[in-house]
Amino acid sequence: MTHPLRGASAIVGQADIVSSSGVLDLWGRPLHSAVARAALDDAGLTFADVDGLAATGTLMASSELGEHLGIDPRWTDTTMTGGSSFEVLVQHAAAAIATGLAEVVLIVYGETPRGDRQRGAWTEVPYWLQRDSPIAEWEGPYGLRQPLGPYALATSRHMALYGTTSAQLAQIAVSTRQWAALNPDAKLRDPITVADVVDSPFEVEPLHRLDCCLVTDGAGAVVMTSAARATDLRHRPAWVLGAATRHSHALLISEMPDLTTTAGRESAREAFAMAGVGPDDVDAAMLYDSFTITALLHLEDLGFCAKGEGGPFVEDGKLGPGGALPVNTNGGGLSYTHPGMYGMFLLTEAARQVSGTAGDRQVPGAEVVVAHGCGAVLSAFGTVVLGSERT
Repeated sequence: MTHPLRGASAIVGQADIVSSSGVLDLWGRPLHSAVARAALDDAGLTFADVDGLAATGTLMASSELGEHLGIDPRWTDTTMTGGSSFEVLVQHAAAAIATGLAEVVLIVYGETPRGDRQRGAWTEVPYWLQRDSPIAEWEGPYGLRQPLGPYALATSRHMALYGTTSAQLAQIAVSTRQWAALNPDAKLRDPITVADVVDSPFEVEPLHRLDCCLVTDGAGAVVMTSAARATDLRHRPAWVLGAATRHSHALLISEMPDLTTTAGRESAREAFAMAGVGPDDVDAAMLYDSFTITALLHLEDLGFCAKGEGGPFVEDGKLGPGGALPVNTNGGGLSYTHPGMYGMFLLTEAARQVSGTAGDRQVPGAEVVVAHGCGAVLSAFGTVVLGSERT
């Protein structure tokens, strides 16, 4: 029996605002307004069409954004699950559209951590530095560097259990950089080798500097609408065929049940089941890559390879251009952009691939594309399956 959310809505517009310098000359509400308008323009819609609004991140409550944009939505959402928030918001928006609570939903994100520091305007204290946070109380006293330390622990555990090597992880960064070379907006475009990655300094052993994501300014937005309206707009719709969420713990990596298996295994299973497809049907995947180990765990947990086989799976370069499984075709968080919550850019790139508007990095025949977000410290996950055909 077909799930009621399958194909009931589609992403019909998307936009990114980034800079190859990593710093934008827009910030705050002007940046949010600009990216929202660009996504609506991409769809052929206006702010007057929007009756559902979702936003999350620093200063991104949907009520405040709605006031600034002059939108009085009948459905609103500001769910925060870290970097996976936007995949979660797509699931919520799909449900709202399917049940008639909204017809056109705008989802917006934008942060400028790099520019804020240059302007002396950075005031937010990250959760890992807050004195009253669980991390400060329970893991901080042991000197675990945040947020890199938890991922280094996961990396070490994967290496110990399965024999995964630094060179295999490095190949993920190399393949991602090959995609970034095709994206003029990517922060890092110069080719790198496996040797470059493993020879770069350790940040937290065994993670090298080139195993780690960028810190940049950036903004993104997507527009979703109903099946009835989607086919009358500018681009081929990216139909939401499946969407699911799961989380296993909050902020403490010490509370993660298994350092090598994430709750994303379950969100992926449920999203694939809703969509009626499996890993073998996927033409491209946009996987959260805060670190190379993050992407490797996703490959395993989504079923592209068996648990423990991620290292051998990636070492032939199949994730890069021309490979059997194109991953992070915009350059990912490792080379394209990473303002702090990368999940929005998974969606914009996945939608472009499905709608056939990805330009030089277009994957031929990209009919089924997955966006898989990861939030906090391998904690909260959202999986969205997009397709070029509704049925």
